[in-house]
Amino acid sequence: MSISKKIKRAVRGEVKPKTVVLEAVRRARVWNQIRKERESLDRVNSEGPKLWLGKDPVQQLVHFRNRVEPRFFAGFTKQSSDQSTDLLTVAEQIVNSHSWELLGFGLQNFGKEIEWCRDPLSGFQWPLDYHRDIPLIRNDGSDARVLWELNRLGHLNTLARAYAVSNEERFSEECVAQLSSWSRKNPYGRGVNWTCAMEVALRAMNLLTIFELLKTSTRFDTDTISLFLRLFNQHGTYIYNNLEFSHISTSNHYLTDVAGLLWLGIMLDEFVDSESWYDLGMAELLSEMDKQILPDGADFESSTGYHRFILELFLYSFILCKQNDLDIEKKYWDKLKLMLVYMRGYLRPDGLAPLIGDSDSGQVLPIRHRRADEHSHVLTIGSVFFRDAKLKLPGASLPEELLWILGAEGVATFNALNEPALLKSEGFPDAGTYVMRDGALYLCVNTSDAGLNGRGSHGHNDALSIEVFAFGRPLIVDPGTYVYSADLKQRHQFRSTAFHSTVMIDGEEQNTTVETMPFVIGDEAKPHVLEWNVTPEFDRIVAEHYGYRRLAVAIVHRRTITFHKRQKEWLIEDEFVGEGEHEYEVRFHFAPGLKITTLAGSITAEDRGVRLVLSSLDLSGQPELETQATSRDYGDKTESVTACWRTSGRPGKLRWRFQVSQMSDML
Repeated sequence: MSISKKIKRAVRGEVKPKTVVLEAVRRARVWNQIRKERESLDRVNSEGPKLWLGKDPVQQLVHFRNRVEPRFFAGFTKQSSDQSTDLLTVAEQIVNSHSWELLGFGLQNFGKEIEWCRDPLSGFQWPLDYHRDIPLIRNDGSDARVLWELNRLGHLNTLARAYAVSNEERFSEECVAQLSSWSRKNPYGRGVNWTCAMEVALRAMNLLTIFELLKTSTRFDTDTISLFLRLFNQHGTYIYNNLEFSHISTSNHYLTDVAGLLWLGIMLDEFVDSESWYDLGMAELLSEMDKQILPDGADFESSTGYHRFILELFLYSFILCKQNDLDIEKKYWDKLKLMLVYMRGYLRPDGLAPLIGDSDSGQVLPIRHRRADEHSHVLTIGSVFFRDAKLKLPGASLPEELLWILGAEGVATFNALNEPALLKSEGFPDAGTYVMRDGALYLCVNTSDAGLNGRGSHGHNDALSIEVFAFGRPLIVDPGTYVYSADLKQRHQFRSTAFHSTVMIDGEEQNTTVETMPFVIGDEAKPHVLEWNVTPEFDRIVAEHYGYRRLAVAIVHRRTITFHKRQKEWLIEDEFVGEGEHEYEVRFHFAPGLKITTLAGSITAEDRGVRLVLSSLDLSGQPELETQATSRDYGDKTESVTACWRTSGRPGKLRWRFQVSQMSDML
């Protein structure tokens, strides 16, 4: 595809003509860089880094073993044997059988000799071609995202931490053996594991972690130090030369690239290139914070899953800078705190997140495997770091990550923080996320746009969709993501209007999507909030979207939600403003595991003494119960039920009552 055609496809959303010209110039320059990179692959693969130190491996080994600066995260510097009850068990499994959990696919066995370029699910063997020649979307069951997770080397982080708390050399030996294997089978710049600078950056962060933890091991010898230094040089060189930057738009990918450079620049000041890595990394990290974080603290990609990932990047990077006395302007600390406030605002009473938009379950420094909807551990680290009890969740437990990132002092601070007050209803207008709360009752309504300043990438067709939680039980949920390129049909379904608790009109999507373009979504809906009112007795939101103005006969969907707190009920009014005859499909997506029964136009969903009665106040017919699915983690899928009311006619109103109760209320 020509540069002009690629730019034409890329230009959507809010893009100025000057920006298009700059992007055309940049892409033309990249072609020249590609030629030079092809010619340099073998050289970079074989050469060592340029260091301010001498080239003698013994001298290098002594230096890195004994250095006390720069400083890594506090818990990685001074370990405690009680840092995890199951860390050693998981590490034993990795050593003994090469088995560990992979995303939402559960426990996977990777065989006696790990095949770093073979898709662990489909079995597809990715070629060792030049990285820019490899197409990533194949739609044959293979999924680069799954293989990339293996090659982020997070499981070696587990082995290195197990060595650090136990001093058992078999963990360090296995760790070094796998790193040596990885290096042999992934020559620089060749193969799928070098196709994305974001993946290289995340792997570099894990390599830095492993390096810090293994320095005292007897296995950390001259060969090992040479291996690490060569890998650090390759990773820094690759990221610097393959930044995922565009004048049109940057995203979590570019942010991860520059964060990786920042970490390498801070932790490897012995490298001649470290200053350029640090300078670019720090400047661009803060610049991207200005671009990517909305005024109310939300990531601009319209995704709670990517908000967690982005928050981890900023939070851990800022902590690393603080550890090394590197100054960051106050306004950026304030933005970081706003990101934590936003996370606290959207989390349910059980501490789990509504999965608005995409989530690929990505983690920065995966100390524990966390599902896509587990976000509260990040919030806890932030509350301790800022010493702010208001950022804690009521009843929050101490996550393992806190001890590794902030050390024993962080644990002491956590224990000293007061218990926070119960959260109240809160709206985040820039994010488009509004949450109605009263004690154990929670409803989240989504009015976010497509994301990325209208370009769309990780947003879903979920305008005016809701999530309902009561008395410890999710009742109405967002279906999540499931997978990306492994199954384009299901990728298309999970982000579709019909998979969300909203209204589909005339069988059309709210925003245009194409099944073969899994990371492109239109921005026709542009949700708009007309009213947001919070009182002690009730909350109300009125919002509408314009995705159906593009129909032959235009129509606007307006949804009003009123929360009557004492009655423990929500009333929803769907109003359709426009002309002509239309077909309406109103769906509500139930959480998995609920017992669903229907009776005279209403549906009862219950489990463990919690009951939701959902009634139509205008339609007498029974809704159709559709079998769909819900995904709480990338690759995980559980069957669930959606209630769908279908009707047709001229624009008007449809009303719904959600009443929640628990067994104690019925006695």
